[in-house]
Amino acid sequence: MSNRPFDSLPPTESLELENGLTLVPRVKLSFTIYPTNPTVTKPVDEWKLKLTLIDFLQTSLSSPVTVPEDDLEIRRVGDLKKRKREDPVAQGSICIRDLRFLNRTTNRSNVDEEGKEEEDVKVLEKKYMDWRKYIVEKMDGMELNLEGVKYRLNVAVPASDDFEAMKKAWEEFYAFGNRGHSRSGRQEPDTIVLRGLPSRWFAEPLVSSKPSMLVTHSIFSRLGTIRNLNVAEDNDLGKEAEEIVNIVSGLSCKIVVQFEKFKDFYNALKVLSGRSLQKVKQYPLWQEIPNCLL
Repeated sequence: MSNRPFDSLPPTESLELENGLTLVPRVKLSFTIYPTNPTVTKPVDEWKLKLTLIDFLQTSLSSPVTVPEDDLEIRRVGDLKKRKREDPVAQGSICIRDLRFLNRTTNRSNVDEEGKEEEDVKVLEKKYMDWRKYIVEKMDGMELNLEGVKYRLNVAVPASDDFEAMKKAWEEFYAFGNRGHSRSGRQEPDTIVLRGLPSRWFAEPLVSSKPSMLVTHSIFSRLGTIRNLNVAEDNDLGKEAEEIVNIVSGLSCKIVVQFEKFKDFYNALKVLSGRSLQKVKQYPLWQEIPNCLL
């Protein structure tokens, strides 16, 4: 657990929040399964698919990684006979949490401790990004043979985990989105929306199971000075949201955090991207994905 300021937090370290919550680092990959023969109507064997992917991660990478079965989620399509030829037969996600192999940085004796720490953080960030790119390139397009049926795997980093892509998107939005309109001052985002969070995690203990504004404020103020905060029930996420988050049990809530300063928004979104929100002594763990509201 890191005690350093979160704006200089390496991508391999956790950040402790209030109320027993912790942001824990992981690399998350989304994948989609397509049959090489579009006429296939046989359901994909989820168990064999999991074993195949787990074995690949352990034996085919430059730095082998172990992924527990619970961190590999697979969802089959409803009715294969009704699927269109270009539709996938399954989709899912992989969470790689053991990133200790990335912590091997080069010591530099000719710089002071503060400079060395800052340099090491930059080295870790580059290693993290390079390795994530490497594993995506390694897995994207790979062919799988399950019970004699061949499939193609498409792999990508979820949009909400790709901080640099989100940063580029909002910069382009504010640079070109308001062309032709005269506005004073520089336009920058300041709001983060989080959906599907278990309400009880943000409730007052022994008082209520509903999220508390006070508790929620104390949790997210760890990430910066808050201008506005909104907490509401979010029970009807719909089909699209079910493909993005995995809610273990209980009611869920939607939290909208508007920060006073762009710097706080920037640092908060960066630390949320690539991390899971976990509750102490609670299992299985719920995967939280932040979304930037531009």
